[in-house]
Amino acid sequence: MQKKVERILPAARERLVTVRTDALLIDAARLLNGPQMNLVVVCDESGKISGVITKTDIVARISHCTGCSCTMAAADVMTRTVTSCQPGDWLHEVWSVVKQRGLKNIPVVDQNSVPVGVLNARDMVRILLEDTEYEESLLRDYVVGIGYR
Repeated sequence: MQKKVERILPAARERLVTVRTDALLIDAARLLNGPQMNLVVVCDESGKISGVITKTDIVARISHCTGCSCTMAAADVMTRTVTSCQPGDWLHEVWSVVKQRGLKNIPVVDQNSVPVGVLNARDMVRILLEDTEYEESLLRDYVVGIGYR
């Protein structure tokens, strides 16, 4: 039983945090404070995705700041080439991309490239594992003849 990204979109929406390209790096860092937030989506003035910033990006840049605050713009730190998915994409296909690229999170965007959520690899694995367990139980029931008489 294959599922689409939209199946776990409610959880993905809870992880979505955004800043504009003109925001300061420190603003993005504040949004990443906590265990559930691992990725900030950077949006242009029209709300479309321009890039992403991870906790690793923050640590790498903050370590070079001088003075009592870092005034670097988020746009100077963000990854501009973003791998994203859409709600209608098949979850197993998105998982393949996430696994291949070694990602922990992937932004979900609508047809206009406006972010609507952030998928976490752990959530994807949980849903895909549920599917596998269900298919395994169906196969086991079939093999032992339960429900097919």
